[in-house]
Amino acid sequence: MDPLITAAAQALAAGDPLGTLNLVALRDDAPALALRGIAMARLGDLVRAKALVRRAARAFGPKEAVARARCVVAEAEIALVSRDLGWPAKALDAARVTLEEHDDRVNATHARHLEVRHLLLIGRLDEAERRLAELDPGPFPPALRAAHELVVAGIAMRHLRAKTARAALARAERAARHAGIPALTAEVESASLVLNTPAARLIARGEERLLLLEEVEALLTSGALVVDACRHVVRDAGTAVSLARRPVLFALARALGEAWPADVPRGTLVARAFRAKLADESHRARLRVEVGRLRTMLRTLADVSATKRGFALAPRRAREVVVLARPVEEEHAAVLAFLADGEAWSSSALALALGTSQRTVQRALDSLAAAGKVQSFGRGRARRWTTLPVAGFTTVLLLPAPLPSG
Repeated sequence: MDPLITAAAQALAAGDPLGTLNLVALRDDAPALALRGIAMARLGDLVRAKALVRRAARAFGPKEAVARARCVVAEAEIALVSRDLGWPAKALDAARVTLEEHDDRVNATHARHLEVRHLLLIGRLDEAERRLAELDPGPFPPALRAAHELVVAGIAMRHLRAKTARAALARAERAARHAGIPALTAEVESASLVLNTPAARLIARGEERLLLLEEVEALLTSGALVVDACRHVVRDAGTAVSLARRPVLFALARALGEAWPADVPRGTLVARAFRAKLADESHRARLRVEVGRLRTMLRTLADVSATKRGFALAPRRAREVVVLARPVEEEHAAVLAFLADGEAWSSSALALALGTSQRTVQRALDSLAAAGKVQSFGRGRARRWTTLPVAGFTTVLLLPAPLPSG
């Protein structure tokens, strides 16, 4: 290999993108274009990085299938960091197969990790976990092992497995330190902060307090009847009833859960469920119908009984009723939750991740922008939204062939 290309690849592997650019910035051959693209991605210029990697893929000849496949993997990671969740998964899968056929297992594994991270972002946790279980991280180089453990931790956190997440992050921290790449170490530290940040808010007997992820996990296995306002589910240790598609019923369940063991006046329930300031006879009739529906939905978990002034919740097995809510609640909290990762999202990517229409997401973004809570840059299809400056490109693009350990 060209000595300059080798030196540039070594600089990139060591986490020195500027050193890479110093060596190949004025070259336009295919390997140099690829390395320049990855270096620009590491420095945060993702638009330029994408263009360079695409040029590199075109510049490699038809006989250089492995190099072209590595470019596809690099472009897929740039798309993932850019939150371009609509990139062609088939192209990445084909690149991974090519890399496996040519025994480039490190880059093939990296492609698999990108697939898993994409599934994680769009909420397909079970599929992501299945694909990740197919990989053995034992022979991975340190940087890829750290990336692997970050994905393990991400899945564990979303499944509320705090102990598993902490163990994975500890392994990721050791691997990142061994790799000696400061940006990768920073990414691990950022992920670790999530476990020490309030994950939810507990409302019980008129009092509120913030909970860490471990405390949320313990609460859901405690035997209490939990009205989960994060997922719109009512559950105890053995049964869960989803009210995600029944917003009126969930509003009633939450009001009853917050007041337990006391009852809730009919006027309060009308205001919470129907957003009506004054309850007339039609509202009271509708309330009776909706309470009847709620009673049917929760029949295995609790009874909803009538009192002189309203209704009360009576759990069947649990000794306590609590409400689990987001740490900060507002109308567009789900959009803010995705933007909180510090990356720049397009409205189409947010719509895909949230499972809703792009127009709905755009209205939410416009409302949040008017309130000064989000900001955008770019125009048209290039428009991106964020709550913070765009984070650095901290994951590892393994485009060059693995360097021998020295």
